[in-house]
Amino acid sequence: MADQATETMTMQATPERCFEVVTDFEHYPEWAGFIRQVTVEKRDEEGRGLIVNYRTAAMGRSTSYTLLYDYSGAPHTMAWVLVKGDIMRKLDGAYVFKTQEDGSTEVTYHLEADLKVPLPGFVKDRARGFILHTALKDLKGRVES
Repeated sequence: MADQATETMTMQATPERCFEVVTDFEHYPEWAGFIRQVTVEKRDEEGRGLIVNYRTAAMGRSTSYTLLYDYSGAPHTMAWVLVKGDIMRKLDGAYVFKTQEDGSTEVTYHLEADLKVPLPGFVKDRARGFILHTALKDLKGRVES
């Protein structure tokens, strides 16, 4: 059974700026702590990454996975599904960007993951916290810079 996590954070930027940062895959290694390498394998008709391969390092392990992106809700939603992964069966998720009255953006990050190898609950909790930290706090730093 897949584990799910959802977290929301307010960022002092427009939804368009947030979307611009999360779709700039090649620059992820500059701000996303655990991502070591990103390769865009295929682009859509607008030049956005459609199939993207990642190599990451977290908790002493290197892993790789490939995601397929869905831009049908752009620029207010960016969703993805796992195409292939060396240690995961599922790694599906989405960013949702909602404009606030003060001009900031409420960013919601949702992730559903299922690993091929069972892990103890405390290890899963640590990994979940690490992923959410990067997905939102590191994103906030990049978006607001």
